[in-house]
Amino acid sequence: MNKITKSHIVAYFIVGMGSIIMLAPFYFMFVFATHSNSDILSVPPPVWFGSEFINNVGILLDALPYFWHNIGLSFYVALMTTILNLFFCSLAGYAFAMFEFKGRNIMFIMIMGTMLLPPFLGMIPTALIMSQLEWMNQPRALYIPMACGAMGIFMMRQFIASAIPKELIEAARMDGCNEFAIYWRVVVPLITPAFGTLGLITFIGQWNNFMGPLVVMNDMKMFTVPLALRALQGTGQVPWGAICAGAAIAVVPLMILFVMTSRKLIDGLTAGAVKG
Repeated sequence: MNKITKSHIVAYFIVGMGSIIMLAPFYFMFVFATHSNSDILSVPPPVWFGSEFINNVGILLDALPYFWHNIGLSFYVALMTTILNLFFCSLAGYAFAMFEFKGRNIMFIMIMGTMLLPPFLGMIPTALIMSQLEWMNQPRALYIPMACGAMGIFMMRQFIASAIPKELIEAARMDGCNEFAIYWRVVVPLITPAFGTLGLITFIGQWNNFMGPLVVMNDMKMFTVPLALRALQGTGQVPWGAICAGAAIAVVPLMILFVMTSRKLIDGLTAGAVKG
């Protein structure tokens, strides 16, 4: 039996402290969702669950009558963004990994360079384009501009290049498959771990997106969850209990999704790390 050494104790302490620091905000979000404003603002604040959750939900629904619609809209936008990202990023990743064409490296470097640009630089052009297309206050104004991203292309290119041998693609071509058939029948079944990873990252990112809806949505009924909850922080007393209750409700689908796809996420992140 291995002895517990001093280094093990230090490692356990560091991991434990890191876990506490990371999980504390989530814990207090759920705790505050069950307390009234006066309890939350008291010193010291509550550290255990109360009995005001139903009242806080009532305050939330009174202030945000479209809250459940906002939840549904957030889910629809996040799902559409995820589907489009998986399709277009995997197509682009397949092209960059398996095709030789003039300017491939330059084009790939240019796409990667867009990751260096601050997201807020595109806010005004995006708003102008959506306005010209008459897409303001439309869900498509959120998921169409996010249909393909540089990070997703990079992830898919690296995964396909490391996980799929070119000989397999050449054999499919010799059998008479066209390029889209090769992508759909050969490549897609082999990159499900990467799909799981990119899909989870994309879904969570779009679910939590605040700046995009802030630019193109001005009707409360069309707000996504982050924007709707931010609308509660107006003038007067801020209903922190109701905000925490709404945030707790909004975080539950992400927790369920993470539990369902965590194995795919780990497989996708570790794919290619070990060869043998």
